[in-house]
Amino acid sequence: MSVNRIAIICVHTSPLAPLGGKKTGGMNVYVRELARQFGEAGIGVDIFTRRSSPELPEIDLSLGMNVRVIHVNCGPKVHLNPDDVYPHLSQFAAGVIAFTTKYHVTYDILYSHYWLSGWVANKLKEVWNTPFVHMFHTLGHMKNRISSTQPRLPDVRVRVETQIVEWADRIIAATPAEQAQLLWLYRADRRKIDIVPPGVDAEHFHPIPQQEAKAKLGIDDATRLFLFVGRIEPLKAVDMIIEAVDIIWSERPELIEKCRLAIIGGDPEDPTDEELNRLQRITHTRDLNRYVEFLGAKGHPMLPYYYSAAEAVVVPSDYESFGMVALEAMASGTPVIASEVGGLAFLVQDSKTGYLIPVRDPKALAGRLIKLLESPQERQMLGENATKLAQHYQWSKIKDRLMMVFEELTDRRSRKPAVV
Repeated sequence: MSVNRIAIICVHTSPLAPLGGKKTGGMNVYVRELARQFGEAGIGVDIFTRRSSPELPEIDLSLGMNVRVIHVNCGPKVHLNPDDVYPHLSQFAAGVIAFTTKYHVTYDILYSHYWLSGWVANKLKEVWNTPFVHMFHTLGHMKNRISSTQPRLPDVRVRVETQIVEWADRIIAATPAEQAQLLWLYRADRRKIDIVPPGVDAEHFHPIPQQEAKAKLGIDDATRLFLFVGRIEPLKAVDMIIEAVDIIWSERPELIEKCRLAIIGGDPEDPTDEELNRLQRITHTRDLNRYVEFLGAKGHPMLPYYYSAAEAVVVPSDYESFGMVALEAMASGTPVIASEVGGLAFLVQDSKTGYLIPVRDPKALAGRLIKLLESPQERQMLGENATKLAQHYQWSKIKDRLMMVFEELTDRRSRKPAVV
């Protein structure tokens, strides 16, 4: 039995949402790019996501051939934090069923993303008897272990994730680290887990000569740029990069005048963004405004220029299930300095494609930044290696690996004897 039509469940965030927002990032890119790959291969894809604005159409066709984004009513039509979406999941599942009944649509596979979507996928499976594959992207148990703040729904999220491990026909883990976490913390069945990493668009993210990239961005050629790209939240540990810049200022003042840190993500003018406001206060208090810039969110077309202009992209997170920003930077020929956690520990090859550093160690980070400032040849070598490694993660290859998982499931289902 071949796979002709896939339903992707992505409840709390849309693949159409602009990147750099509070809850938009790697998962949005993953769903969008993978859907396009399936669509170009002739497979019909419907992405079901929550209607966060009354202006959104029921069906959006902007992602390309054979791909539809379906906006489903689920609570008030405004932006909601993921925890606030949970009470409305029954409405979302009912909305998906109503849509497919209205348009006479059936699916061969359900592919759900994040714990909220896994709950919905199981309800759809109960109604349709369609197998579902799930990808968590982040795990509640892991976030609880390293977060300094108490989550609003700690017991509910972990309980639902534990149920999804039982309900799902297959689970996609991004790395061996995530597989180990699922086995250890959730007692998952090893036979149900397939390791398939996210991918990268190597045509969009490719090396651009550094001088050309800086000219495009209006950056002086003598500036040595370091870059953070991502959501602005405490787990991303952006404050650690600012601390590292402060250390360089104190210990190597002759280097700091050429050095700039650009932070891409969030909205620097938003007074309600507590973490971004905190980072701006730290920067001001330490008198680092000349060296640290908060650029806000940037459009997808401009990111390759920022990556290529940088000496390195810094990903100092306390927890990352994979780290798609790191992969995009590597595809752009830029070294990555990353915390040795989760998927980053597998993606970044220390001293080959970048550097791995201990979690929350600004002195170690400062040392690596200084090394790149002192040795442009090192940056070139690491960047060339990074580009070569990133070629193994092209989306077309990731799509093929997932199709093998999907087809095995549907083939097994078609071979099951009928119950009499």
